[in-house]
Amino acid sequence: MCIFCDLQSDRSKIIHETELVFSVWDSYPVTQGHILIISKRHVTNFFELNNDEKKSIAEEITYLKQFLDNKYHPDGYNIGINNGAAAGQTVFHLHIHLIPRYVGDVDDPRGGVRGVIPSKQKY
Repeated sequence: MCIFCDLQSDRSKIIHETELVFSVWDSYPVTQGHILIISKRHVTNFFELNNDEKKSIAEEITYLKQFLDNKYHPDGYNIGINNGAAAGQTVFHLHIHLIPRYVGDVDDPRGGVRGVIPSKQKY
């Protein structure tokens, strides 16, 4: 059973959708407005997507940025994908994290996504 495949049928959870992707609030948000963009087709990771799906994801990110800008007025964004267990993936259905960032949400945000390996974050 795939949690994200099942989630597609729960219309009350979907923020926005297109023919190829849908978006929901993250169940364990790291900031206010943390959204997941999920492929409707069950693929494990980004590298299995076709070009139409990649384009749809890019368009969804752009749409949701505007949505979040209007709703929460964040100061920045992190966009992340965990591909494979070694990269931290725990749900093996492609999903992209769109994480709004706010001034002061961490003491020093420099290094951003480099923080996946904490000793490499500061440079």
